Amino acid sequence: MSKRPPPDPVAVLRGHRASVSDVCFHPSNPILFTGSSDGELRIWDAVQHRTISSSWVHSAAHGVVCVAASPIIGDNKLVSQGRDGTVKYWDIKDGGLSRSPSLTIKTNSYHFCKLSLMKKPCASARQAEGPEHYHDMDFKGTVNAEMMSDSSGKAQENLTECSDVAHPEGPKYVAIAGEQSSEVEIWDLNTAERIAQLPQKCIGGSSNYCTKSRGMCMAVQAFLPSESQGFLNKRFLIYEDGTMVWWDIRNPGVPITSVKFHLEPILSICIDGSCSGGISGAADKKVVIFSLDNPMGRVYGSCIVKKEICLEQPGVSGTSVRSDSKIAATAGWDHRIRIFNYRKGSALAILKYHRAMCNAVSFSPDCKLIASSSEDSTVALWELYPPQCRT
Repeated sequence: MSKRPPPDPVAVLRGHRASVSDVCFHPSNPILFTGSSDGELRIWDAVQHRTISSSWVHSAAHGVVCVAASPIIGDNKLVSQGRDGTVKYWDIKDGGLSRSPSLTIKTNSYHFCKLSLMKKPCASARQAEGPEHYHDMDFKGTVNAEMMSDSSGKAQENLTECSDVAHPEGPKYVAIAGEQSSEVEIWDLNTAERIAQLPQKCIGGSSNYCTKSRGMCMAVQAFLPSESQGFLNKRFLIYEDGTMVWWDIRNPGVPITSVKFHLEPILSICIDGSCSGGISGAADKKVVIFSLDNPMGRVYGSCIVKKEICLEQPGVSGTSVRSDSKIAATAGWDHRIRIFNYRKGSALAILKYHRAMCNAVSFSPDCKLIASSSEDSTVALWELYPPQCRT
């Protein structure tokens, strides 16, 4: 059976002069946002592969940790996070950022845990059928790994268009690692007020659930399960040093469940499009795909491993799941972007372009592009397994 090598990027975006720490797509337009360790935020045209605008949004000494966009906060809004202890809320005007942020949150949090906007279930993920016809290949975490066989192209016929459903009305909140590094805080992007803290402190300043022994909060993801209705049902999934802790904001004193799938600090987490599972990457040699179950009205829940993927080299800086919940990607310390069948956990491809550690990876809302960012100061755009409309 013939095989072909992994594809080259369809474009390489150059312009940053420092490590590109994060990347994300506009929720509805072919626009890409990137942030670098010297404080620069660039907006790119993902079709013409050119810079639209460049702004210095955080100090060069601290840099940009995270850039985030979501239909929940609006198509013309963007959030940036710096290691200067601030989160900034920007308007997008005439293709560029506003001269100054519409709101600045002074979090007094100076570590590298990336913030999380609220995530809602994507209708296409709930309706999509699994990619049953993917040709699985054995995972060989080396530079000689090859793409799937040409016969895998047939799988594309089963992929449907998967743009996220816009949610013009929704909770405009952001989850951030707190001033105390073992805690997480929830802030309102409309008022710059902190509305919650996990775990919630009791009278006297203590909490019912101790997180200090678990170390720093390394990654956080806020999401809204499909059965939720309104503010009181929002849940937050928090990941600390080697441990994953799932919280319901209605009961901030005690988590829904706590599990430990990794032996090293978890560096990245992504909840899938249906908000019923996700993928985690850590400083160890594992990628874990898991499922979530929290019966409605119950205070308990479960987080169960669906697939544990072993790597030959340690370190995953970024994870992402396509909005149709069919494909997942990881950004590795070994300069590689790895692509997986999210349903089966099987390896599909290893993408090789970057010459330094990969920091982040993101799928476009229409499922057609993948963007990866690296310490080599470049951003690569890839096309793999794009969805095709059924006729």
